Amino acid sequence: MDEMLAMGRQVLAMQPFSVLIGAQLTAFSAGHTELKIPIRQELRQQHGFVHGGVISYAADNALTYVGGSVLGPAVVTSEFKINYLRPGLGDFIVARASVIYAGKNQAVCRCDIYAVSEGKESLCATAQGTISTIGQSQKPKA
Repeated sequence: MDEMLAMGRQVLAMQPFSVLIGAQLTAFSAGHTELKIPIRQELRQQHGFVHGGVISYAADNALTYVGGSVLGPAVVTSEFKINYLRPGLGDFIVARASVIYAGKNQAVCRCDIYAVSEGKESLCATAQGTISTIGQSQKPKA
């Protein structure tokens, strides 16, 4: 496993919510990331679909990771927009993000979220967001 993916997995393991839902970082390189979440009963809404909040989480985290891949690790999501296209059904969801534009302090990124069932992918949402660097004075105190 390469150093960047290993570091990304360490960061993910420090996020209690990511651990709670079982998120897995499966790819992480400059300008590309992939996040996988197994679909469990606890992550579904009343109709049996993956809850929109889980899909939104996947988009947000994948966007932030890919933005950080070009801006450095001290980043946060400044904003993002998501379009839900079809219900998430299957074995897991996978969020694949890439960088559209990167400047000195912000990156505009895109993410497609797929529901995967028996190896077949169905696009269930797409998102775009702005990832911004944070300065030392903006970091929370421990």
